[in-house]
Amino acid sequence: MTTLHAEKRTIFGKKVKNLRKEGVIPAVVYGESVETMPLSVPRKDFEKVYREAGESTVVELKVEGKPLNVLIYDVTTNALKGDPEHIDFYALRMDKKVKMKVPLEFIGESPAVNNDGGVFVKVMQEVEIEALPKDLPHELHVDISGMAVLESRIFIKDIKVPAGVVIEVSPEDVIAIVEAPRSEEEIAALGEAPVAESPTEVKTEREVKQEVKAEKEKEEKAEEEKK
Repeated sequence: MTTLHAEKRTIFGKKVKNLRKEGVIPAVVYGESVETMPLSVPRKDFEKVYREAGESTVVELKVEGKPLNVLIYDVTTNALKGDPEHIDFYALRMDKKVKMKVPLEFIGESPAVNNDGGVFVKVMQEVEIEALPKDLPHELHVDISGMAVLESRIFIKDIKVPAGVVIEVSPEDVIAIVEAPRSEEEIAALGEAPVAESPTEVKTEREVKQEVKAEKEKEEKAEEEKK
């Protein structure tokens, strides 16, 4: 389990700006097992833990040496820089199940995308689950290597779920689909709807139209040069 050290905070209001300048983030911890407590956390330490744990993995928060099992419940960020400005930690009871959303991680490659030019569309980016804190996964993997033909679909029931984890969504709900390639007319009709060409690349319809237009102009130029 990842560990993060924190201290009780005695600075409040506008003065917390001074904490942030010193590389410290104001925070608070609350939950069933503890009284609400204002804290301060070193920013570099928190950012490292947040990258590893996200919001769905239990973190051991040590407040002046006393360990608490918590989730990173909410992070307020600076609108311009994106830096974390305040953190909410939620203290857990390890014997009580919790419900929360976890991200879906799409792995593998779809033959329908690679060989047939299909458009990979993520219908869901995350799902709600229920589990004891010790069983909470950081993410759920979705293998798309079986999507061999156009219009292939992956359903909730196709996900391999770790022991102790229950997905709180209908097994028949669609997670992802490989659509047939779209014509220029269809792209124009859809406007700005997003199109995902692969699990790691997402393009807007505007970008697709620009690419189509550029290719068309390139072909016309080539024809003129031949004349």
